[in-house]
Amino acid sequence: MTAYDSLMAFQRDTSALAQVAGRLGWDQETMMPPGAAQQRGVEMGAIEAILHARRSAPQVGEWLNAAKPDGPVAAAQLREIRRAYERANKVPAELATRLARVTSEAQGKWAAARADEDVAAFLPVLDEVVTLKREEGAALADGGNLYDAMLDDYEPGTTGAQIATMFDAMRPRLVDLRAAVLERPEPQGVSGMFDDALQMALSRELAEVFGYDLNRGRVDKAVHPFSSGSGADVRITTRTSATDPFNCIYSTIHEVGHAAYEQGIETAYALTPLGRGVSMGVHESQSRIYENQIGRSRAFTGWLFDRMVERFGDFGIADADAFYAAVNSVANGYIRTEADEVQYNLHIMLRFDLERALMSGDLQVSELEAAWNDRFLADFGYAVDTPSNGCLQDVHWSVGLFGYFPTYSLGNVYAGCLYQALRVAIPDLDEQLAAGNTSGATGWLHRHVQRHGGLYAPREVIGNASGMAPSEAPLLDYLERKFTGLYEL
Repeated sequence: MTAYDSLMAFQRDTSALAQVAGRLGWDQETMMPPGAAQQRGVEMGAIEAILHARRSAPQVGEWLNAAKPDGPVAAAQLREIRRAYERANKVPAELATRLARVTSEAQGKWAAARADEDVAAFLPVLDEVVTLKREEGAALADGGNLYDAMLDDYEPGTTGAQIATMFDAMRPRLVDLRAAVLERPEPQGVSGMFDDALQMALSRELAEVFGYDLNRGRVDKAVHPFSSGSGADVRITTRTSATDPFNCIYSTIHEVGHAAYEQGIETAYALTPLGRGVSMGVHESQSRIYENQIGRSRAFTGWLFDRMVERFGDFGIADADAFYAAVNSVANGYIRTEADEVQYNLHIMLRFDLERALMSGDLQVSELEAAWNDRFLADFGYAVDTPSNGCLQDVHWSVGLFGYFPTYSLGNVYAGCLYQALRVAIPDLDEQLAAGNTSGATGWLHRHVQRHGGLYAPREVIGNASGMAPSEAPLLDYLERKFTGLYEL
């Protein structure tokens, strides 16, 4: 057996253990009894200790030095293994274990604090998470920028300064578009009550319409919708609201975008570094294009309107045109995951600036709620009413995902580039979507993005698929065209 073969066999076992850890996280969000939170933290810490030891094992370095890649796939495998190996050897094992334990416990404390609207109950454990993440970031940065080292975990090759420049370019056009739209009357929304079981049934139907293979996945409910797993076991969650079926519908379509990416990766890459999405920005490009450019299009919402009438009867919207307007309504709101396309990225900009300040030490955890509320008022023009609508609304910081938030906006930018190319590649896209047929769009995304997994660098994936260097311009042009038409600006 060659050094490369030995390395890959070892790596597949490591990846399999990581999948087991991921399944524990899925269980914690969906089915775990609340009293098990502390024990689950110990379990997660124990698995992380094993994973860290394998990822930083001396024989991995020896195999890497001896391995001779045979072709671009093997070269990419070695690139990703080396990257993970070097990272693992910068972070002390004890720190990695503590982080896994503390963030597992913090997740439960966040959920309880959110339910009780009690920021003070969450801040002590968040302070511990932030302290540990600063320590980890300093180890990874090795004298460089701490936040960039964290961002590199989610979007390799991208820096905080690059994200800030992108946001500076996006903000003026988004703010101007929002101001113009909010001066117009808000579309009629849905009315009545929507049965939970009927919502979940429609959710599963939509998952399959968008190509999600339920033989290798499942749809469950969670407080914060997410996708988990890769290869032959990719699970999603959604959530329901008795008065707002769009929450369930578009959470499901969004998470199916993530899941379809993971299910669509070449099977030969399973349980290897290439057998998962290359970055969170590229991942988010799939979820956002599924949810917005496809799922909220005039063509697809016409088909969806008919399915809603079949499921729920009269729900207060007269026809498909009114339904399209309702689905794309722009209105004041607190919640990022429920934000319309015009305002979504403004929510991300707020989080990006706050988490960079937390990591640099310019903002202390004790000051977070006030800083969030002040920034929200300045950006959106109205005050946060409850913590669950403010700094407690997202799970990310409780589980240590600092550097993750900007990839949501980067995903929107990537989706804008992909959609521009998709419309050229499939001239009859609207006709297909009007019939409830997403296979043309999802098939194109599978061929050009999803099947590659981690083979190419993130910007390379988007550049190859869209035929252009990633830019915010296609996204902003798309938003202005869409909402200018919708609101007759």
